[in-house]
Amino acid sequence: MQLVSAPAARPLGRAGFVVSRKALSRAVDRNRLKRLLREMLRAARRDVNALDIVIRLKRPLPPHRLPEAVGEAQRLLANAVGAARDVPR
Repeated sequence: MQLVSAPAARPLGRAGFVVSRKALSRAVDRNRLKRLLREMLRAARRDVNALDIVIRLKRPLPPHRLPEAVGEAQRLLANAVGAARDVPR
């Protein structure tokens, strides 16, 4: 996983997902991963509102490992939110 974040250009932050066909060949699996990631972001909405975020799946992933990928995205998001708090305004 790769997470790219920047201060939000608008009052509310935005999120985007990049999941290629090479990484997950079946559309059902790509859509399921995106749903899981959206739910993860929804749970962290208060911390994420100040950021524009892009989450990208970099390598092929077997469908049974989708929850692990979401866990990795959560760790990356926690790091990004922590880094955003440390930056003086």
